[in-house]
This record gives sequence, C-alpha cells and structure tokens, in this order.
Amino acid sequence: MRFAIIAAGFVVEVLAWRFVAKGRHSLWNLMIPVLAAMGVLAAFVRPPVASGRVSAVAATVVGIAAGLALYAATMAFVAFAVRWEPFRVHVVSGYAKARDMSPSWAFVLSVLIAVPAEEMFWRGLAQPRLQASMPVLSGPALAWVLYVIANAAGGSLVFFAGAAVGGAVWASLAVWTKGILASVLCHAVWTTGMLLRPPSAGAQA
Repeated sequence: MRFAIIAAGFVVEVLAWRFVAKGRHSLWNLMIPVLAAMGVLAAFVRPPVASGRVSAVAATVVGIAAGLALYAATMAFVAFAVRWEPFRVHVVSGYAKARDMSPSWAFVLSVLIAVPAEEMFWRGLAQPRLQASMPVLSGPALAWVLYVIANAAGGSLVFFAGAAVGGAVWASLAVWTKGILASVLCHAVWTTGMLLRPPSAGAQA
C-alpha cells in the first residue's frame, strides 16, 4: 500500500511539474496544491515523527544551522554558476515567475505549505519506508533519486540543483534524526533565505 502511494505521488509530481514547465499551469496554482495533497496523504498513511533518535532541541538547532549553511553555500554557488548563461537565464526566469505572487503569499505558500508537505511525503513517508525494505542506505538514496527526478521534470536547472543538493542534505538529516523536524527546519530556513534575500541574478528578475 505505502509503495503504491509513494509511486503514485512520484508520478503525480512529475506530471504536475511537466504541466508547469509547458506553461499550462503556474507553480502556485498547481504545484502547491499537489504538494499539499501529497503531504496530507503521507501524514495520514504514516504520521510524521519529529525526531526519533535525538532530542527535539538538538534536531531544531542542527536543522536551523544546516539551513543557514545551505543558504550560504547556495549563494556562493549561484554567484559562480550564473557566469554560465543557461544557468543565469534559469535563475532570472525562476524568480520572475515567483513574482507573480505577492511576497507575503509566496512565503506562506512556499515555507508554510510546500516545505512541510514535501518533507512529510519524501522524508517522512518515502524515505523511511524504502529504508525499512532495502539494505543499509539504499532506501534513502532511492528516495533522493526519485525526489530529484520529480523536480527535474520542471525543466529548470535551478530546481534541479536545489533538489539534488538540498535533497541530499534533508535526506541526511532525516536519516540522522529518524524524523523530519530537522529537515523541515533546514528546508524552511533555506527557502526563506532564497525568497527574502535571493541571489543577485534573481533580485534583478
């Protein structure tokens, strides 16, 4: 049952990203509802665990610190990567589309809805379920690969890079804590930074 839900969520997210990439729907009116539905379903099937291995305080501190470190690393990477024109175009395009929504609503939809929903599905359901049925870290690795592929369907180098690097960090936090508190906080801090203080190319969009 849970494998079927994971597979269905993956397929739905890929299709939703393809619709967004083709311009049939916007990130806001399609991806947010899809991710929210995936998160609610995941929470129903497997109630999320905040932190099963370390204390909630430790998970909170590490999650926030990891989010700040990931944001700093992302800013440094983007400052270098935008020298490659295709990547710069994707950064500018991505932030231009994000400005279709007011900053306050963008924050609510991204940080308060999409982030926890993604973490509940991918790190709260898919990752532990696959980890329980596969050897060593094969399960988390497969969950990460599926997460990256789903985001890559959007056709954006920015989303692909964010999913690949960020997804690896969030997956590692979930493996370490056996919960999603640290990964949610890290993801939320990183997303907040990217919205409020975007890279220079994004700010010019």
